[in-house]
Amino acid sequence: MNTTNPSALADTDAQSADLVQFADEPADFESGPLVAPWIVLMVDDDPDVHSATLHSMQGICICGRPLHFLHAYSAIQARRFVAEQEDIAVIMLDVVMETEDAGLKLVDQIRGEFGRSIVQIILRTGQPGFAPEIETIRQYEINDYRTKTELTQVRLYTSLSGAIRTYHHLHSMAETRRGLEVIVHASNELSRAHGLQKFSKGLITQLCALLQIKPDGIVCAKVESQWEGEATIIVATGIHAPLVGQSVKQLEGSSMGSVMQKCLSYRANVFDGCTALYFPATNGQALVAFVDAMPLKEIDRQLIQTFCSSMTVGLENILLHERMFSLAYKDQLLGVANRNRFLELLQARISGSPGISLAVIDLDDFAGDIAMFGHAFGDELLKAFVTRLTDQVGPDVDLGRISGDTFALVGKDEFVNPQALAGCTSALLKVQNQMVTVSATCGLVRLDAGNSDGAEVLKQAHVALKLAKSQYRGASVYYNDEMGTDAAERSALLRRLREAFEAHRLFVVYQPQVRLVDGTTIGAEALLRWRSEEGVYVPPDQFIPVAEQSGLMISIGEFVLRSACHQLKKLNEAGYVDFRMSVNVSQAQFREPGFVQTVKRALVDSGVSAFNLELEITESMAAEDLDFVLSVLHELKRTGVTIAIDDFGTGYSSLSILGRLPLDRLKIDKSFVDYLGVAEGVAKSIIDIGRSLKLQLIAEGVEKAEQAAELYALGCQEGQGYFYASPMPPDDLQHWLTSR
Repeated sequence: MNTTNPSALADTDAQSADLVQFADEPADFESGPLVAPWIVLMVDDDPDVHSATLHSMQGICICGRPLHFLHAYSAIQARRFVAEQEDIAVIMLDVVMETEDAGLKLVDQIRGEFGRSIVQIILRTGQPGFAPEIETIRQYEINDYRTKTELTQVRLYTSLSGAIRTYHHLHSMAETRRGLEVIVHASNELSRAHGLQKFSKGLITQLCALLQIKPDGIVCAKVESQWEGEATIIVATGIHAPLVGQSVKQLEGSSMGSVMQKCLSYRANVFDGCTALYFPATNGQALVAFVDAMPLKEIDRQLIQTFCSSMTVGLENILLHERMFSLAYKDQLLGVANRNRFLELLQARISGSPGISLAVIDLDDFAGDIAMFGHAFGDELLKAFVTRLTDQVGPDVDLGRISGDTFALVGKDEFVNPQALAGCTSALLKVQNQMVTVSATCGLVRLDAGNSDGAEVLKQAHVALKLAKSQYRGASVYYNDEMGTDAAERSALLRRLREAFEAHRLFVVYQPQVRLVDGTTIGAEALLRWRSEEGVYVPPDQFIPVAEQSGLMISIGEFVLRSACHQLKKLNEAGYVDFRMSVNVSQAQFREPGFVQTVKRALVDSGVSAFNLELEITESMAAEDLDFVLSVLHELKRTGVTIAIDDFGTGYSSLSILGRLPLDRLKIDKSFVDYLGVAEGVAKSIIDIGRSLKLQLIAEGVEKAEQAAELYALGCQEGQGYFYASPMPPDDLQHWLTSR
């Protein structure tokens, strides 16, 4: 037990010091009526020491803050205080209490077990001989050592003041270090966030960790343009949660609105009772965070400035990521998912709940609308159609733009079905202040357990769409396995066709053309044939459409053209100088930008006259994009070649269109020749049209002498068909001509 008389706290020589009055020091870092006191823990088993110390320090402020004493009368009781009280600044500790070294053992526990490295420990003893001062300071982590007899009021104040100042500086350094660690951690955490809203939520969490407050009463608003100062709340916590989606301007009159408006006006952090933090980005966007917290300490303000600077870099990264995401996954005109993003959404739906359907919608005649009204009109039409789609199917359906005028939707069957989608085109659309009717064709797929790949399902929907477009405008068709089989067969056929073309198993045969009046041979038509590796002939009506759709027909068509020109050269050299060679031109060839140059090269390389070459285009080709067709045909005519319309009477061209085309010949389709005896009037009408346009006429598919005679009687000048000769290889053609 400590038996020191409390009156010994001040000896006779120091009595004058007890009369000194302490003026409070200027507050160098804290001010205001609500400052927290310094916590001083007194540990002594003598109640009189507590009373004397408390009396001596009554009403004293150090560094602008009052003192608050905690009283422990044993080392055990002191341990409880240290464990429960986080912010003890100074511990005034007696050495001898329950045991002779209880105070010294407590020092080790405070530093080691509790990890209180910055709390200041003033060791006081009434028995200095028991614990020599130098050895004690050397062995134990204490900050001051005083005997109770020397702690007069002045010296007690001096010791406490020095200890508190030291604690304050160490505490500030520790807070700064902790704050910087929080900021570094926040930067690392938020760098992994994707999306502005997720970043904002993380920012609030990290800000609360920095200020050591609960995430309650905090608002984060997105500023679209710092020059306009418009801000919309995107994240809010606690009582402010209902404010999400509101504009900051709607909060005028409240403390929150006032502080945030100042922040927007100054474009800087504002500390005005509450706190508003500004996070600018270089593209004009920004974030504003409102913190409804108690006034901040200076050290917190400094950390916040650093925090804002660090988080602004993170915000730049988030906005950059959003822009990159938008460019990579969002249609820039319509704001909906592009093909890449939609495939991701579709894949997620495939692995989700049952009862989901995919629809691919294609606008009918969209190219015609653009040709008639212009691209600006087309853009506005697409925007209006997307708005109609979105309103019709609702938010639970994912929508994407797959290509120019083709859209895809995936969602529950009740929203994605022909009846629901028909509503998208049942009413007029307002485009550029005029009401227009829109028709759309649709291919659909029901997603089931058998679906696993989004790209494959989308391909199935396109297969169904293609079948729907072959039926009628506005049709809707669901995909089935038979369609898949047909598509697989076409794919296999295309693969075999490519292999055959590369292996030179495609070849050209020639069917003679004659004058009906006397049977004189005037030319031949070059026809493509394919003999498989097994020696089996593949019908042209099977592989030519596949070649057209795949684009392979461009290369194959050039091969046919060049082969025909070289065969024509051989015939010219054999004496058939006025022989005419007819070559079919596919739509893919005709629309190839370098097609005219291809024709010119074939003529030059073969050395034949352009006047002996005739190019046949189909009637359906002539009916599409008339301006383009006219420009190509006129360019071809300037080379000297002649132009024929193939399969005339089966297409959709009007007489007004035919009259504008620079044609030389009409070719009557075999279907009309076959029914001459039944539908003679149709053939006569076609022949009359050709004669009225001052064109030569040739009929294909002539198989009987009666057909040849009747065609001639109706006014047709030329013909070809099995009645005269079947298609034959080049050598056979020359022998046939010689025999004639």
